[in-house]
Amino acid sequence: MSNEDGERSGHPKEVITDENIKKIHKMILNGRQLKLNEIADILKMPTERLHHIIHEYLSMRKLCAKWVPRELTFNQKQRRIDYW
Repeated sequence: MSNEDGERSGHPKEVITDENIKKIHKMILNGRQLKLNEIADILKMPTERLHHIIHEYLSMRKLCAKWVPRELTFNQKQRRIDYW
């Protein structure tokens, strides 16, 4: 009997890498109306990990079907007010 886990098939444990974060950020900026499932399918990544990366590492959230930075600058907020 052993306490160690054997090799398993499936997704790798660690998908939160600098490379993946950069890919996700680039995809969101190029197509802000992408759905979470679409990005996850393209990158072959679980949606919950993708959601974690977008919210925690990129500090973005979904707003009106577009991904936007969570913290807007004063000028960005003012543009949004002036637009509506």
